[in-house]
Amino acid sequence: MQIYTKAYISLSLFLSFSAFSQEKFQDTTSTSQLEEVVVTGQFEPQSLKKSVHNVRVITREDIKRLAANNLGDVLNQYLNISIRTSGSDGRSTVSMFGLDAQYFKILVDNVPLVSDTGLGTNIDLTQVNLDDIEQIEIIEGSMGVTHGANAVTGILNIITKKSSKHKWEITATAQEETVSNEFAFFDKGRHIQNAKISHNFNDNWFVSVGGSRNDFAGFFDNKEGKDYIQNNGKRGYSWLPKEQLVGNGLVGYTKGDFRIFYKFDYFGENVDYYNPVVIPIDNYPFPNTNFSNDRRYISNRYYHHLNSYGKLFSQLNYNVSVSHQKQNRDIEKFNYQLESQSETNNARETYQSKEVIYSTGALSNFFKDKRVDLQLGYEAVNERGFYDSTAGIFKDDQQQVTDVRKRLENYDIFTAAEIRFTEKFSVRPGIRYSIQSKFEDQYASSLGLRYIFPHGIEARGSLGKSYRTPNFDELYTYFVDSNHNLQGNENLIPETSTSYEVSVKKATYFDSGAQLSNNLAVTYMDVDDRISLVLTQVVPSQSYKYMNIDKYKMWNISSTHQFAYKNWNAKVGLALVGISQKIDLAALNVTSDDKYLYSLQVNSNLSYNVPKWNTLFSIYYKFNGKQQQYISSTDTAGNAEFILSELESYGWMDASIRKSFFKNQFEVTVGARNLLDVTSVQLTQGTTGVHVSGSDLLLGYGRSYFLKLTYNLNFN
Repeated sequence: MQIYTKAYISLSLFLSFSAFSQEKFQDTTSTSQLEEVVVTGQFEPQSLKKSVHNVRVITREDIKRLAANNLGDVLNQYLNISIRTSGSDGRSTVSMFGLDAQYFKILVDNVPLVSDTGLGTNIDLTQVNLDDIEQIEIIEGSMGVTHGANAVTGILNIITKKSSKHKWEITATAQEETVSNEFAFFDKGRHIQNAKISHNFNDNWFVSVGGSRNDFAGFFDNKEGKDYIQNNGKRGYSWLPKEQLVGNGLVGYTKGDFRIFYKFDYFGENVDYYNPVVIPIDNYPFPNTNFSNDRRYISNRYYHHLNSYGKLFSQLNYNVSVSHQKQNRDIEKFNYQLESQSETNNARETYQSKEVIYSTGALSNFFKDKRVDLQLGYEAVNERGFYDSTAGIFKDDQQQVTDVRKRLENYDIFTAAEIRFTEKFSVRPGIRYSIQSKFEDQYASSLGLRYIFPHGIEARGSLGKSYRTPNFDELYTYFVDSNHNLQGNENLIPETSTSYEVSVKKATYFDSGAQLSNNLAVTYMDVDDRISLVLTQVVPSQSYKYMNIDKYKMWNISSTHQFAYKNWNAKVGLALVGISQKIDLAALNVTSDDKYLYSLQVNSNLSYNVPKWNTLFSIYYKFNGKQQQYISSTDTAGNAEFILSELESYGWMDASIRKSFFKNQFEVTVGARNLLDVTSVQLTQGTTGVHVSGSDLLLGYGRSYFLKLTYNLNFN
């Protein structure tokens, strides 16, 4: 591992300093460079260079090159991020720095999205629509001051489009995609359609409406589908069919410094489960008929967001958002008659719901002196959750626990200051205080530094303290029967974390027109009172309970290097992460090893534009190195112990070709995902003796190919 580290640092420093030594400096004031504007974590929108935070931007162009179906397709190619997919329900979740989706917050226009178990966390990435995105902004590390609970490893903010350069913009898209080697119109593969219309009524009013349909017909693999009549276990799908419908609308008004918009989003999803067990019905003297007990999982999410931005007393900037979100999950059970291919005895009930009223706002620009700025803000969350025993994790043998209904609230105030000692040196301290209804009051703090060295070298440093509150499952799960004993814990306390980051960025512009950008970042994080599902009893049966018992430490060094020259654009990045976890089974007097376990990631992409053909070629590759962690187990005598689990390395490659016609009004994109045909990787548990065992972790359904057609009509 020391060899990995030395080689990694050497390569990063070589690329950075070689660029510095070869640079022929230009007058930056005479060089027209389009600076990216970011909003996440800022007092007001500003250029990426002036941001105290180290913000990573994923542009609309990046998303188009990938022809991504959902947010998981985009994030799968980025450093320090891992995507986990489930074939049973098609869900995809994200982890960063080895911590799962409960520590990483996803927002849309600075409002966290509702999920099954929380707000902004544990988001199913397949349910995030990409059609209306202007850009995606990611900040790694603790962001608890500006974004509250659970922004521990970082935040991802989706910025949606709220304006248009033209009076009318009409866009329609159709995309057909194979699922592995399976494809047929309507019956196999993936079929996507979406349309959007935007209109500027005048200089002040803007309206847009859109809708999309994403029909995943399932992955058969070694199964035979829903109409297979033989009772040999082959009925159904390896990956369940799923249909998603999205509708959205926005009305915006802008005049001078005043802006207000209302945004509505609807998301609906049906996931169909077809039981492999076929039940024959005696129909003497006629041939037997057959049916199966099937079910359908139905999700509906409604999102309302009202935002106003402007000035008070001709100086103060204000920005206020109010949001109402509601999500229901229903289960519909029915009998499927195979001969007639019809459903009977349909019965539908809601087994999970989440409703959140959320508001956040801030005042800034208190001083006329632009060297000092102050931000005062608030956040209010009122969250109501419901589960019943149909969810499968809130019941016992006697069905004594039929449902759980709980309300969680928090009311926060925060403040941050930005002090610009010079044009080159800025400091940003901040603090948040959170009044919690369920837990003791919490606080978060941060300190950010930015310094611009000669020749455009940007250095940033940050220190942040944040917290993660226990989610619904961790608090209230109760699943106890003759085969299971899994319990939540209402006495859990929030986790606390501290993170440190130092980064250096350098952009170099050559006389030839070539551009080179280098970024090096080092991060350290520790998490105390980490919540884990702990083995508390071995005999007479194994029992598990959520407890504040773990200690988690992580350090990461990552570097990205991007080169652009004429029609070429290339990027390569490397990240080395070391993770130390101390898991203490106090009730069983067993503690895990807390040594650091290391993993390496490498990503790269290359694109080439052919102006003569109006065609862009793109290829993306990411290598995910071997991952290790200690997990609880039992030895041959039934005693608790820890063994080392190891996930083997794998690579992921995507490629596309995009060609434009008729002055960019019509675009055709063809490409492939998962070119290396990865479906699963080996997960080994234990390295010696009887504990050596292996299983496969599902990652995908294999190589797939897509064709995307887009029509753009813009006119004034």
